[in-house]
Amino acid sequence: MKIDILAIVAHPDDAELSCSGTLMLHKLKGYKTGVVDLTQGELGSRGSVETRQRETSISNQILQLDVRENLSMRDGFFVNDEKHQLAIINILRKYQPSFVITNAPHDRHPDHGRAANLVKDACFYSGLIKIETFHQGEKQNPWRPKKVFQMIQDVFIEPDFIIDISSTIDQKIDSIKAYSSQFIGEENDGPLTYISSKQYIERSLYRSSMLGKRIGVQYGEGFIKTNSIGLNDFSSFILPEFV
Repeated sequence: MKIDILAIVAHPDDAELSCSGTLMLHKLKGYKTGVVDLTQGELGSRGSVETRQRETSISNQILQLDVRENLSMRDGFFVNDEKHQLAIINILRKYQPSFVITNAPHDRHPDHGRAANLVKDACFYSGLIKIETFHQGEKQNPWRPKKVFQMIQDVFIEPDFIIDISSTIDQKIDSIKAYSSQFIGEENDGPLTYISSKQYIERSLYRSSMLGKRIGVQYGEGFIKTNSIGLNDFSSFILPEFV
């Protein structure tokens, strides 16, 4: 299956927090969308791998994803080396995404910046014909996405562009709430953490509202480009619903 937009991120819930509105928006426009999580989030203080898997399944249904995979890299300890690059190259050549979204280039969690560099490098190497990979015994063809974009996560980074997600903000929030053990779980899910409160979800909503205001709409998600963006003409710009 060819996927149009593929988010490749460090942890289950990374995509939900920072690009789920964009994924849902494009899904409703007829694009094929997917998420690949590099790790199972096993170092998280709350819940368990099994809990996160159940929560991910709920989120998948909310976002109507066409594919979701987990590469089971070591949470906190994956590195940007040949082994990890090849695992991502295999995924890129399998799904041949036109656009890839990945983690912020730097953030509070060290995994995010490391994942951003790993995915960016793998996207380049995936286009090299002399790097051979195989899927189900068949040699894969080289594939390089048209564009790679990085999300804005905990640390605010000035976006290069903002997507209007006003029509999909409800699905975004619902997909975040699917990870109840992480954000709104009961005390027996684990100790209180930086993200384990309803206020964290409220702050996520506020971030989307703030970004939306920047472009004259209700809600937005911001992204960072990894190379120049071109427009066919001025009609590609959105017209704000209000100022």
